[in-house]
Amino acid sequence: MPLSDILDRIRAEEERTGRAPGSARLVAVSKVQPLERVIAVLEEGHRLFGENKVQEAAAKWPELKERFPGVELHLIGPLQTNKVRQAMELFDAIETLDRPKLARSIARLKDELGHCPRLFVQVNTGEEEQKAGIMPADADAFIAECRGLGLEIEGLMCIPPADEEPSLHFALLRKIAGRNGIAELSMGMSGDFEKAVAQGATYLRVGSAIFGERVYS
Repeated sequence: MPLSDILDRIRAEEERTGRAPGSARLVAVSKVQPLERVIAVLEEGHRLFGENKVQEAAAKWPELKERFPGVELHLIGPLQTNKVRQAMELFDAIETLDRPKLARSIARLKDELGHCPRLFVQVNTGEEEQKAGIMPADADAFIAECRGLGLEIEGLMCIPPADEEPSLHFALLRKIAGRNGIAELSMGMSGDFEKAVAQGATYLRVGSAIFGERVYS
């Protein structure tokens, strides 16, 4: 589906739900996509992208950022503590802050490097054992712990269970954000981004609907 069609659908849902135009931003998820597809989207003028792995992003984005000024890059996959420094130097936002050890590593390197990406706490709204993210019941305490370390939490992120109604999970994430004074919500993917707009998403992570099916080597 052309990028313009996705953007039109987002704008239409914003209008339908009475939201300000442009209040839901599209993160083009470029993980495991051929470079030519990523460049094609960049050439259309899009500048906000998401990657799942630090190593994959490091292999392509420094050069692309030089070639296409204004790129904003979000890490949307799990972050290992041994990759924190590299992630903080490469990404503009880390959406997968999900445990105290990781928070402490980011806080330490924030002081050392003198800067910090924008931070989102990942909440495991479905309480799935195989999925990363802080449990909903622990979210308030974890957000407070992060703030106690001097970290500014700008947003929350979730990935709903594949077999459940996503709107329920989006509503839960919005509720947690509201009571913690958090403005940004990263939620919604290719199959449910319009429902996410309706629930207040400010970032929508869409991959295959833009780029086509992923090519795994």
